[in-house]
Amino acid sequence: MRKFLLLIVAALAVVAMPSTALAAVNVKSLPTATFSGPTVTLTGGNFSGLGSVPAIATLTVQGSATYTCTNQGGNASPGQNPVPAQPGSANQDLGNADHNGRGTITDLTASVTAGPTPTPQQVGCGGGGSKNWTVTLNTLTATSAHLGITQSGSIIFCRNYTLGGPTTGTAC
Repeated sequence: MRKFLLLIVAALAVVAMPSTALAAVNVKSLPTATFSGPTVTLTGGNFSGLGSVPAIATLTVQGSATYTCTNQGGNASPGQNPVPAQPGSANQDLGNADHNGRGTITDLTASVTAGPTPTPQQVGCGGGGSKNWTVTLNTLTATSAHLGITQSGSIIFCRNYTLGGPTTGTAC
């Protein structure tokens, strides 16, 4: 009976080891975010304790688009309603499997894009809902970003960033 109990304890220890290794991540420096129009770039994140299981950083950005409304007479005016832009994302292998469990984020960039052209009503063109407007994309702006670092499908680190917020973001 004693050998059986020792075998169960040993098996549980082996199962618990991978999750313990993932929990030992140390942040040497937080990644910083730079917002520029439709793009967010993360740099400088440095991590240790990642072990030899590849760690993947995923940056996902959200934002908005503004449009110009042009009436049939050729007069342009800004739309009144920003429209959600299409989110963008990018991945980066942190290289920890080849660097003794250390990984670094180097210039991870993602951008929002314009979706299908919205209707004049969605953009807020004048005329009480008139459809006699031409809608043209004016600006795309990334307004927020989320960084998630995963190993074996489990999230081991995450940060949220906002336009005008702290460059090192906030904890998730």
